[in-house]
Amino acid sequence: MHRAHTAFSLALSPMAHKNFATWLLSSNSSQKLIKATAAAAVRTYNSAAAEPFANGSTASYVEEMYNAWLRDPSSVHTSWDAYFRSNSYVSPPNLAPVQANTLPLSAFNLGGAVSAAPDSKTIDDHLAVQAIIRSYQIRGHNIAHLDPLEINTPDLPGNTSTKSIYANFSFGEQDMERQFKLPSTTFIGGDEASLPLKEILNRLENVYCNKIGVEFMFINSLEQCNWIRKRFETPGVLNFTPEEKRLILARLTRATGFEAFLAKKYSSEKRFGLEGCEIMIPALKEIIDVSTELGVESVIMGMPHRGRLNTLANVCRKPLNQIFTQFAGLEAADDGSGDVKYHLGTYIERLNRVTNKNIRLAVVANPSHLEAVDPVVQGKTRAEQFYRGDQEGKKVMSILIHGDAAFCGQGVVYETMHLSDLPDYTTHGTIHVVANNQIGFTTDPRFSRSSPYCTDVARVVNAPIFHVNADDPEAVMHVCKVAAEWRATFHKDCVIDLVGYRRNGHNEIDEPMFTQPLMYQKIRKHKNCLDLYADKLIAEGTVTGEEVKSVAAKYENICEEAFALAKTETHVKYKDWLDSPWSGFFEGKDPLKVAPTGVKEETLIHIGNRFSSPPPNAAEFVIHKGLMRVLAARKAMVDEKVADWALGEAMAFGSLLKEGIHVRLSGQDVERGTFSHRHHVLHHQLVDKATYNSLQHMYPDQAPYSVSNSSLSEYAVLGFEHGYSMTNPNALVLWEAQFGDFSNTAQAIIDQFISSGQSKWVRQSGLVMLLPHGMEGMGPEHSSCRLERFLQMSSDDPDYFPPESDEFAIRQLHDINWIVANCTTPANYYHILRRQIALPFRKPLILCTPKSLLRHPEAKSPFSEMSEGSEFLRIIPDRGPAADNASNVKKVVFCTGRVYYDLTKARTEKQLEKEIAIVRVEQVSPFPFDLVKEQANLYKNAELVWAQEEHKNQGCWTYVQPRFLTALNHSRDISQSDEQSTFSNTTTTTTTDNTNHESDTDSDSNSDKKSKPWLSRMFASDKGDTVATATSATGEFNAAKHFDLKNVRHDFNRPAGDAAAPGVRKTKTGRKISYTGRACGASTATGSKAQHIRELNALLNDAIST
Repeated sequence: MHRAHTAFSLALSPMAHKNFATWLLSSNSSQKLIKATAAAAVRTYNSAAAEPFANGSTASYVEEMYNAWLRDPSSVHTSWDAYFRSNSYVSPPNLAPVQANTLPLSAFNLGGAVSAAPDSKTIDDHLAVQAIIRSYQIRGHNIAHLDPLEINTPDLPGNTSTKSIYANFSFGEQDMERQFKLPSTTFIGGDEASLPLKEILNRLENVYCNKIGVEFMFINSLEQCNWIRKRFETPGVLNFTPEEKRLILARLTRATGFEAFLAKKYSSEKRFGLEGCEIMIPALKEIIDVSTELGVESVIMGMPHRGRLNTLANVCRKPLNQIFTQFAGLEAADDGSGDVKYHLGTYIERLNRVTNKNIRLAVVANPSHLEAVDPVVQGKTRAEQFYRGDQEGKKVMSILIHGDAAFCGQGVVYETMHLSDLPDYTTHGTIHVVANNQIGFTTDPRFSRSSPYCTDVARVVNAPIFHVNADDPEAVMHVCKVAAEWRATFHKDCVIDLVGYRRNGHNEIDEPMFTQPLMYQKIRKHKNCLDLYADKLIAEGTVTGEEVKSVAAKYENICEEAFALAKTETHVKYKDWLDSPWSGFFEGKDPLKVAPTGVKEETLIHIGNRFSSPPPNAAEFVIHKGLMRVLAARKAMVDEKVADWALGEAMAFGSLLKEGIHVRLSGQDVERGTFSHRHHVLHHQLVDKATYNSLQHMYPDQAPYSVSNSSLSEYAVLGFEHGYSMTNPNALVLWEAQFGDFSNTAQAIIDQFISSGQSKWVRQSGLVMLLPHGMEGMGPEHSSCRLERFLQMSSDDPDYFPPESDEFAIRQLHDINWIVANCTTPANYYHILRRQIALPFRKPLILCTPKSLLRHPEAKSPFSEMSEGSEFLRIIPDRGPAADNASNVKKVVFCTGRVYYDLTKARTEKQLEKEIAIVRVEQVSPFPFDLVKEQANLYKNAELVWAQEEHKNQGCWTYVQPRFLTALNHSRDISQSDEQSTFSNTTTTTTTDNTNHESDTDSDSNSDKKSKPWLSRMFASDKGDTVATATSATGEFNAAKHFDLKNVRHDFNRPAGDAAAPGVRKTKTGRKISYTGRACGASTATGSKAQHIRELNALLNDAIST
């Protein structure tokens, strides 16, 4: 306003430092007055700019007289002068668009006769009123009554009283009844164009300084700001009908009653209840109701543990007996480890009774990492929008629920927020609901954040923030309604900050008085929201006390009936809590049959030709000269029927697209590829945003292909792609790290979701992680993807050799938690990608991808290794002279990844092709026990060596060493009783049932003993008490007992039953495997190129020697 006033003065005044009106009225020059007033009149009432309301000569004449009088009262007849001065005349309406923050000249001096020109005080006062209105809109939330406990206020200037907003303006009590014209930037007047100053202030205080605080003036869109102003400033927006009030009361009663019932029945159990913020349940239901009315059909929610059970019960309408069963501690009826009840998700399809429309609700399972689920929900939402063809997000939406401390404290919130407007990651608006307890565990806000509000992170994406007192249900419902309408209108994020409190400690058995004594003294005396609202409705006559009691009693009876039903349950079922069901995917499939991954050679040629060609029929599309050479080289390979890494990948993608499988590749720089090898998107060199993606134009009826450069984020983007992969099993979703070690910033997603998601939540995912890996002299970073970490989390037992059969490989895959591979050929890379879809189930794939091999002349595969009849090779045996004369081979070097090419080069240089065999382990986990055993038996006289380029305490060595020993009939000793047996030639093996087989050292008295759990065996006092076995020394099991996946076999990679103990079977033999490579190290690689070369040469000299 100050700038507008200054500009107005400078524009019309030749004396910049004098007040315009003072200068104008004190001037002796009538010519200046005429010109100045004429300028103002022409700006606001020029009839040439607007058509008069009344047509005809009379109206035109009167208008001309009026305009002439405004310019110079002496220029019209004295009768017209008297008429206009009496304020009887109302000028015709101006139909020209009214500019923002401008007023017609006639708006001044509303209380008296229109003078020839406004005085200085009139101009200043009207500008001051506009400044006051704007101040309320900007700063009103600072002094709003948001805290139910009235103990916490934002640490901001001027937040003590509403008078502080207009204290700097020179208004006195005598001005309170003056009428002021309302500007176009406010809607507090409703249908009134002007209001007394007192009423203006009262209405502004009621809108912006009551129980709602609105932060929105930082948004750089005038349209959006005016939209929000209208929703909050229009008189009467907070008026609810009696029916609406009773609905709020009923929902609040259910939310409060659920927490009270759990507290009564399970007083010593952790449940992370909502006490103090129960209004969140009616809030979520209001958001869903309004969104459903506006066309939304599916809502996907993510939330931390607090309030999860209440949300499942009263928002999703999860059967209460299934929730209560989780408190009983029953055995599970299905596989998996399960999870605590307040981490579980669900999926519900039901009728929304308010809108009478069907709605699908999903709550995504979440670990204790509070905000980790945020990007997962966004990815799942985006995927569902994609598969529904919902390009504007009108049918599918996401709701994210946060805690106040986590929302401002965890970086993944910021990373997820920054995906909100990216074209390939947007979900077209998310509603964020913050259950603001004003405390984080035991830390109050003064020590948990630097910003005034916990929600300030949302300001970076221009998301409006609606703070609301959680003890005012009607204010909460209005805010939720506005939030849902905002999302439907603008398809952008918004935040609802429910400012409440936490009635109990962090959990129900925690004592909060230890750390927040004053806060909890106040909480103990504070009525809950339900009682406050019930008292309000009773006082105003909307309901009676008996009605309130009746609603509460009815819900308690519902809970009691469900509680009784829960007592009849004998098992819990993890599948009841599945958040992403794949309807029809598993039905009718053989769980042990893999579809072929090879395709016709004609298909490969067609894909290769398309992939190596510029846009057809687009001669004007200018491609970079360097890329023309790349395309020409690809075309030459297609003609030769060989493929390098990029071409093999394109053929995997293209063949899947041909089969109707959607492929999505995401990550930093994936369109080009970190190492400039992929080039899936060609850019016109002269036209901005003109691109061509050949994989999107392979076949007329193909599936869509998405390749998306992501933001510079790993945590959020990997979580996003994991969520995307959960939605549709018939899609190949890949995330590529810029360098393999960058995945460690997404470790929470890897640990909590990808590696353990199926075990905890019965949720499968076929996500592929592409991690560039290789020690190539690039320094400690950009070298290792930390392969050892993924292998450490693999769930196969190192001491157990699974039963050998034709289905060995598929059974291993069925039972493992994920697949870890390090391929050395484009053909194997091609097959393992296609195998992800060919499997009858889904497993995550951790794939080490090469860097230098992308252009290595030997790292190419003929089409024959990708065509029909070919398949993925878990191990690639030596195919040279050594394999032809295996008995004369002196050393077998097992390896994985790019080091193979260094080893073969060194072997050739030393001319040891006949004496040394090199075997590549392409699939590291699950470990190919059967093929390793086969190779070891083939080279019976050879020394066995594992060679790796990583340090000894990194890479694969610590994973493969015990598994090699198991494959060679070795095992490790872990117990005292086992220790004694290592000095004998006896064999002690593990049983998988209660059938006892004596070993040479067992006494007959042990034959009637049942198998004991491994913990009992470890601490048994009887050293001779060993566990019997159902195996022979070779580890062969009875197929009839161990191949039934439905009954006996729940874990193919470990012994079944109580005897699943590590390290019990051992056989003393002469064969072992030794290590060759770098010594242990703290860093992944050296920063010195010379040192790297020395280390590599030492590795090769040690490995390639006889």
